[in-house]
Amino acid sequence: MTRRHSKANTVRPGGDRRAAIVALAAAGTLWGLTVPLSKLGLDWLGAGWLAVLRFAIAAPLLAVVARGHLRAALTPAVATAGALGYGAVIVLQNAGIERTSVSHAALIVGAVPVLVSVIAAISHRAATGALAWTGSLLALAGVGLVAGGGGAGTSIAGDLLVLLSVTGSAAFIVAQPALLAGRDPAAVTAVQLGAGGIAALPVAIAFEGAPPAPAGAEPVVAVLLLALTGTLVAFWLFAWAQARVPAALAGAFVNLEPLVGALTGAVAFHDAVGPGQILGGAAILAGIALGALPRDRAAVAEEPARRPAVGKRRRPHDPGRALGHRPSARPAHVRRNPARAHGVDEHAVGGQRVGQHQRQGVQAGLRD
Repeated sequence: MTRRHSKANTVRPGGDRRAAIVALAAAGTLWGLTVPLSKLGLDWLGAGWLAVLRFAIAAPLLAVVARGHLRAALTPAVATAGALGYGAVIVLQNAGIERTSVSHAALIVGAVPVLVSVIAAISHRAATGALAWTGSLLALAGVGLVAGGGGAGTSIAGDLLVLLSVTGSAAFIVAQPALLAGRDPAAVTAVQLGAGGIAALPVAIAFEGAPPAPAGAEPVVAVLLLALTGTLVAFWLFAWAQARVPAALAGAFVNLEPLVGALTGAVAFHDAVGPGQILGGAAILAGIALGALPRDRAAVAEEPARRPAVGKRRRPHDPGRALGHRPSARPAHVRRNPARAHGVDEHAVGGQRVGQHQRQGVQAGLRD
């Protein structure tokens, strides 16, 4: 039997898979720059308005690119996922970044792949073995070390907000493949970014008031780069690749985000890196490595081809019908060659009717 798969869940061999891996690597690298860019943007805007402006720039541009496929992506499920997975998650992340350092936030984001495995296992979307669970616990312990390590510009509240945001992001990654099935990734991303901006708008108005004027060009440039590269390009590339590779592989490339973000924080923002941060970062990376180790092959085999058993009753026209089965005890009407019918009948019929035809033919010959 031919097994059908949806477009979003099909792992395509060859060039598509290689292109997807390149896209995931690019998306992970660009996401690594979003934490420092957000830190710069927060010098101008609050957490809510930064999310609103980020999505307000990216969503319309991506909608123009995917304008021919937007109708299929405009569904309540896609919009709700965008409001929660983009709007709520980014507002929480921005609020956490306001209260902690770039390096802390970036390293805590390193828990996303592990959380993806945990949520997928809890939701019965993937099996999780002992190594994966060990890696999950180790990575979460590393997050605790990073959050408790102290340092300039950090706080427990900020680290917890970032951790809450990455938990929501992991849940969104697990749910996204079902939303991408049969839809254009750019269109889905455009709708989700728009819904995320709409969801963040009431938060910005209620808690931050009107957005202030920028004090200089640097935060404006940072927000533009955040919207174009860290949002439009990164989320589009990730969604495009997620429709072509397994979710676990896609989630693993989020590992590039904390690496790039932590290095940027240490170099550009001169964040202090103490023993706690180093040990916590090593624990996160070790947990990710354990979770990424290949698991034992699933015991569930592919569904065997369905072959009809001899004697199983099927419709007469079914080509898979067993040879030993006949649908009726009556003689079958089989089409004969018209050239050999000699005007009597062109069908093979029962034995009595054959004899009757023969007698009628003899009598007609005698009369002639």
